[in-house]
Amino acid sequence: MAASTNQLENLVLRQSVLGSRRLSNYLVAGAVSIGGIGFFLAGLSSYLNMDLLPIGDATNLIFIPQGVAMGFYGVAALLLSLYLWLTIYWDIGGGYNEFNQETGMVRVVRSGFPGKNREVEFSCRTEDVQSIRVDIKEGLNPRRVLYVRTKDRREVPLTRVGQPISLSELENQGAELARFLGVPLEGL
Repeated sequence: MAASTNQLENLVLRQSVLGSRRLSNYLVAGAVSIGGIGFFLAGLSSYLNMDLLPIGDATNLIFIPQGVAMGFYGVAALLLSLYLWLTIYWDIGGGYNEFNQETGMVRVVRSGFPGKNREVEFSCRTEDVQSIRVDIKEGLNPRRVLYVRTKDRREVPLTRVGQPISLSELENQGAELARFLGVPLEGL
C-alpha cells in the first residue's frame, strides 16, 4: 500500500499503490541513459575520427576492437534505458486496492505492460476474505508484505514491490484493514 489511504464515508477503503514511478527508478534510468549516450558517442567518435564527446578525446580509440565494443555497450545501455523509461511512463505495478463494504467487493488493480491485459485485476466478495496475513522476512533481502487470504487459500499481495515499508507502517496498515473488513490479522 503506499502513499495514501482514502476512506469514503466509512464504507469504501481505497489504498493507492506506488508502481515504477519511484525516485530510485528515475535515478537509475537517468544514469543508464547518460552512460549509454557516452559509450555510444565514444564508439562513434572512434569510427568518424572526430571528437563528439564534451570531455575526453575518443578519437584516440582504435575503432576495432575498442570503438566497436564501446558502440555495442552504448547501444545496449540505450535500449535498457528505453525499457526503464517506458516502464516508468506506463507506471508498471502501480494501481490501487479497494475494499467496498457497500457493494461487498474487494478489488486489487495493477497496471501492466500495454496490450490486451494492460490492467491486471483481482476481485472477490468481502465475505470470501478469510484473513489479512503479514509476511515478514528479515536478512539480506528483507520482505514485508500484506496479503489478503481468501477462503479458497489464495493469497493476493497488497503492498508495493521494491523497498520494504517500515514494520510499524505495515502493522498499522494490516490492523486498519483487518478492522475495516472484520477479519483476523495473522502473522504478527
